[in-house]
Amino acid sequence: MARTGTADLVIVANRLPVDRTTNPDGSRGWRRSPGGLVSALEPVMRAGDGAWIGWPGVAGHDDLEPFVEDGMQLVPVGLSAEEVEEFYEGFSNSTLWPLYHDVVAKPEFHREWFDSYVKVNERFAAAAAEVASENATVWVQDYQLQLVPRMLRDLRPDLRIGFYLHIPFPPSELFQQLPWRRQVLEGLLGADLVGFQLPAAAQNFIRLVRQRVGHKTHRDTVYLPDGRTVKAAAFPISIDTAGFEELARSESVERRARAIREALGNPAKIFLGIDRLDYTKGIYARLRAFSELIADGHFGVEDAVFVQVATPSRERVEQYRILRDEIDRLVGRINGDLGRIGRPAISYLHSSYPREEMAALYRAADVMVVTPYRDGMNLVAKEYVACRFDNDGALVLSEFAGAAEELRQAWLVNPYDINGMKQALLAAYEADPKDLNRRMKAMRRTVREKDVAFWADHFLEELSATRPEHGKPLRPARKS
Repeated sequence: MARTGTADLVIVANRLPVDRTTNPDGSRGWRRSPGGLVSALEPVMRAGDGAWIGWPGVAGHDDLEPFVEDGMQLVPVGLSAEEVEEFYEGFSNSTLWPLYHDVVAKPEFHREWFDSYVKVNERFAAAAAEVASENATVWVQDYQLQLVPRMLRDLRPDLRIGFYLHIPFPPSELFQQLPWRRQVLEGLLGADLVGFQLPAAAQNFIRLVRQRVGHKTHRDTVYLPDGRTVKAAAFPISIDTAGFEELARSESVERRARAIREALGNPAKIFLGIDRLDYTKGIYARLRAFSELIADGHFGVEDAVFVQVATPSRERVEQYRILRDEIDRLVGRINGDLGRIGRPAISYLHSSYPREEMAALYRAADVMVVTPYRDGMNLVAKEYVACRFDNDGALVLSEFAGAAEELRQAWLVNPYDINGMKQALLAAYEADPKDLNRRMKAMRRTVREKDVAFWADHFLEELSATRPEHGKPLRPARKS
């Protein structure tokens, strides 16, 4: 057994919750990353001598020692430039990501990439084994680290281990394409609790374990030969609802929202899409649907504009460079054909923005368009709802986003059906204010009652219950 550390709760994620910064005087520092996961887990980490293990986000830095930032113990794990290419850009984002998203793009299978994936997962597992106290709780996050639970179990059988997959988990017909399918399944079975966004994903996992590994299963439980059990269940993730609403109500955000509308020429309706530039997000299809509504005469560029924010993403991966070029050409063609001087049909922004600017965009937009081909959850949809404290605004949402399971009052669409998407966009554009109010009230109730603190609380409670005689119960403080 590896030597024990002092942390009662250890979060293991691909990234640290801070970004490396350069100060005006040239010195290096750290800045906390935005994100609900950090906000949800910070209270329990502070209460339970918690530690967060992750990659700093740039190649190298093998010499970085554990440090404390904003009261959190952070443990950097370095990646070489080759590992960034093979583990992160390769196996994680060119093999697993497309495979887990319904093969929207063709996955690539390279043995060298998987070898690097194993090596990096071993490094993360070793770091967790060293930092965790005796009988501690370790919560491993997402698809980049699916081998860690088993590796960590071998190093530290005393630990209570949870794993959460933030992206979809594919049906068996797709997952079985993976040459290393058994290794991934056995890696996940090192956990006591494996969490997914949706019940169907948990059922896919149970079915695959029974078919491909041969373990006995019953409903949501896997029975291992050594007597240990593994539970698989759904824990839909959410956002810091109160934080987003507070930000949306601020005078600076309201002022910025008015400025955005004025800069766009005060159209009757603003449509908005905010996504990472990713082929799973359905950006091309939604812009095409909107442009056809203008071309068909349902409204003009004086009446409506589509603001599309496409945050740069994985730009060293070839498929992402191709997608950017395709969308650039589409936006140019639409604006060339349909736009007027000072009145483009599409206002396209290939950049990332701080949370305050995002909240202002949510406040300015009349129709939020979230139409991925497949998404584990899609928190943008929930962020928009949280910011609409006047109970107005419309949400057009893909039925293949996890959020569609909870936000049933949105206009739900099949993103592959361009005509159906056009009908939904037009319905949202023409909706009666009373209908908008009814729909938004119901959706706001959902995101308020089930925020990110509820999600973290629910998972950790279930994880504690998997081995009630063992370890220290951990529960984060609930938000009011």
